[in-house]
Amino acid sequence: MHALILHTLGEPLQIQDQTLPELKAGFARVQVAAAALNRRDFWITQGQYPGIVTPIILGSDGCGTVQSVNGDAQKWVGQEVIINPSLNWGDNPNYQGDDFSILGLPSNGTLANFVDVPIENLFEKPAHLTNEQAAALPLAAVTAWRALVTRGRCQPGDTVLVSGIGGGVALFAMQFAKSMGCTVVVTSSSQDKLEQAKELGADHGIL
Repeated sequence: MHALILHTLGEPLQIQDQTLPELKAGFARVQVAAAALNRRDFWITQGQYPGIVTPIILGSDGCGTVQSVNGDAQKWVGQEVIINPSLNWGDNPNYQGDDFSILGLPSNGTLANFVDVPIENLFEKPAHLTNEQAAALPLAAVTAWRALVTRGRCQPGDTVLVSGIGGGVALFAMQFAKSMGCTVVVTSSSQDKLEQAKELGADHGIL
């Protein structure tokens, strides 16, 4: 397979051929249709993230088609899926366990033709989303949902302040809050971003 590989911090990623490893028990192999970049990927290339190992295939977000499964869940083979990049969360829903990690470091990620992920991290791709839209969902959208709903306990009718509108997490938080029937106030140092946020549904913008 082809993959984008980080060999040296601060240097560009390199496209290289890689031999597919043996598929582990309980894992699925996904042929990647689209992958998304996150600020996390940039931070890793600059050495600004803990636990960096090289060489590494970056990429936390992606969607594609399940090529094979090593386990009983053969129903996934041939299905279009979105990958949840949160690995080994643990038993307590309130906080991650000691073995928690995010796809793309320390395990190889989605910037490749294929990626191996635990079967429980597969979710059916909604048919109305393009591959690019589906690939952009997981990391930023799950983070926004957890902040807004799981931790923030947002309810319809609440007023929600989203600071620094323009980033992926902030945009998802704004759209989730609006879909829940909240009044959304956004802030930015850019008037242009405030105007775009209002076009997407923000009720008020503060420069």
